[in-house]
Amino acid sequence: MSYELFVSLRHLKAKRTQKFISLNTWISVGGVALGVMALIVVIAVMSGFGKDLRDKILGTNSHVVVSNISRTSMDDYEAIIKKIMRTEGVNAAAPFILSQVMLTYGKNSKGVVVRGVDPEREAGVSDLEKNLVQGSLNMLEAPAKSLGKPSRAGIILGRELAHRLGVQRGDVVSMISPASRVTPMGLIPKIKLFQVVGFFESGMFEYDSNLAFISIHAAQKFFSMKKKVSGIEIQVREIERADQIAKEIQISLGFPYHARDWMRMNKNLFSALRLEKIVMFIILILIILVAAFNIVSTLFMVVMEKSKEIAILKSMGASRFSIIKIFSFQGLIIGVTGTAIGCIGGFTVVPNLNEIVGFIETLFGITAFPSDVYYLDKLPSKIEYFDSFLIVIFSIVICFFASLYPAWRASRMDPVEGLRYE
Repeated sequence: MSYELFVSLRHLKAKRTQKFISLNTWISVGGVALGVMALIVVIAVMSGFGKDLRDKILGTNSHVVVSNISRTSMDDYEAIIKKIMRTEGVNAAAPFILSQVMLTYGKNSKGVVVRGVDPEREAGVSDLEKNLVQGSLNMLEAPAKSLGKPSRAGIILGRELAHRLGVQRGDVVSMISPASRVTPMGLIPKIKLFQVVGFFESGMFEYDSNLAFISIHAAQKFFSMKKKVSGIEIQVREIERADQIAKEIQISLGFPYHARDWMRMNKNLFSALRLEKIVMFIILILIILVAAFNIVSTLFMVVMEKSKEIAILKSMGASRFSIIKIFSFQGLIIGVTGTAIGCIGGFTVVPNLNEIVGFIETLFGITAFPSDVYYLDKLPSKIEYFDSFLIVIFSIVICFFASLYPAWRASRMDPVEGLRYE
């Protein structure tokens, strides 16, 4: 151990006449620890929200979507699927049809987006099957006879959409297409009856209230798209590489096909989340900066208290650099200690966050996150170790730089002035 570090540790140990300096030291350590713990917890919650949002989006949508940019439909899609499956990293692919229609039941009506899917292949490209609260995808082709209604083409509705229409499982809804047919009687809208065979709940209000699923064969027939589809859904092995795989598929298929990954299709939403995360990081860094000012004031008081010791050290041959090291080590020790305590606190709080929130709700009789507003059954959190590493580095660096000015002032002290009144 160098003598500079030894002297720094001795300075941090309070004597009877230095209790106030010791108290300030512990306040500085506590400020750093509080800032680091708050940063770790908040960044973990925001990362958890981002992951929860991503899982909800990918629960209804696929990782990559291929469409034809020159036309609204795609011919010979089976051959295109075979070509896509040869791309490295692709797990599954399935065709789909997407269009807007009007659903009516009794006096209730709602404009929705209807998606025609292949019941046998849809489970491989999305989590729709897992999100079903009633029914199954296979019932789209052949609704169960146990429903007690005449068998028709099946339709699966979002839970919120079903509430708005006032339908239950087994009810028959009318689907009206905005594209009209020309008949001797004039323009007549396309209307077809579908039997409600199930409901899904993705956790995203926009999807649950505006989306319905039918079989791809029923969609081809209703929208007059015989042997045609709107596009192809693709699931990849590593969702973080979806953008790279989409580029490879784009190169493989060429014009006029266009491949888009889930990050690109939801770019605005995830960019907003990333910006919020950065802003919260900057705001909470201010807590550590406040603690850094405490370190500055503490070290200035130590310099004033230890003026005689500094003068003696300089008289014995200690260089200015050695004096700077002594007081810089003190700031570094405060920073490292506070950061370590903050990390322990943060890594302890995050796994038990829901229990802590539940205790606060019980204690004050409040509901912090109503499930009908936030669509959450628990507060999501995920510790990002790289983010935590950055927090630790920022904290220690800020504390170190906060100690440099008092250390520099101590190194400039004149030994004669320090010993004049001793």
